[in-house]
Amino acid sequence: MIRIALDAMGGDNAPRVEVEGAVQALRELPPAFRIQLVGRTADIEAALKAQGAASGGRDVDRSRLEIVEAPEVVGMGEKPLAAVKGKPRSSVAVGLGLQKKGESDAFISAGNTGAVMAAATLLLRLHEGVQRAAIGALFPTAVHPVLVLDGGATVDCDARELVGFAHLGSVYVRDVLDRTQPGVGLLNVGEEDEKGNAVVKEAHQLLTQTPGITYVGNVEGRDILAGQCKKGRIDVVVCDGFVGNVVLKFYESAGRMFMGMMKQAFPDVLGRPEAKQLFKFLDYSEYGGAPLLGVKGVVIICHGASPARAIVSAVRVAAQMVESHLDQDIGAEFAGGSAAR
Repeated sequence: MIRIALDAMGGDNAPRVEVEGAVQALRELPPAFRIQLVGRTADIEAALKAQGAASGGRDVDRSRLEIVEAPEVVGMGEKPLAAVKGKPRSSVAVGLGLQKKGESDAFISAGNTGAVMAAATLLLRLHEGVQRAAIGALFPTAVHPVLVLDGGATVDCDARELVGFAHLGSVYVRDVLDRTQPGVGLLNVGEEDEKGNAVVKEAHQLLTQTPGITYVGNVEGRDILAGQCKKGRIDVVVCDGFVGNVVLKFYESAGRMFMGMMKQAFPDVLGRPEAKQLFKFLDYSEYGGAPLLGVKGVVIICHGASPARAIVSAVRVAAQMVESHLDQDIGAEFAGGSAAR
């Protein structure tokens, strides 16, 4: 049995969207999966009742759904660390606490990203040898999704932390995306060895000497979209959280702009199956949020504005992370020594 705790109070439209996503996920997942909705019980029950009415009276399988009371809510504008320490009964703290106590296998939240990161680090702790946790964001590309990290957890990184991200990303791609020997690129302003600032130059030199990593060298922003560079396939792109978050937000806005322009210029094309497939390919809700890698456990951070479909995708990805033993494999990767040098 796999138990996935879902922060029912975190998103912009909580708990309605989270409840809708949980119900849909249970209908799609095998019977062995359970979802724990964490938050204010009365609000969750009301959303469940409304969801039942909206779905034509179809009953929710309550035997696979548990409500865990958490009376406090962390707001999007609150300071992360202060919120975590000041609200020990928040849906974020209670949900992660379930995993710490061994009563849950994964945690998903569309709430305050900083609070989720802070709470996960404090409650679950980092794997030994991991210097910084990283947010991994999957980017749709011309050939296959590319994992970019860090997506915003740490805005300033040193070279060794970037090498650690390369290990975290490689394990994720191997376990969850089922790709052997994932190619790792270092995001830079050029492919030449001498390009970049001091941190990136040092990271480049370290990565060329790091065992267990298939390093393809410096890559540029355009290489992310191609999913490959001159030296081979790119599966993981490493950068600090400042750069990664800027690239992520730009990429998301470009995708929305492209879809908007297509709809405006070719309104008759929207009904075609190939157009629907293209829009689905560019839709972030299909990729299930971003894993927080490096903490001892399974944590996924979703957009605050995530629709129900994104919650379903996040539950699916969380299940894959648990089933593939990603957490244990990350621990083994860093326990080996090379990742922690």
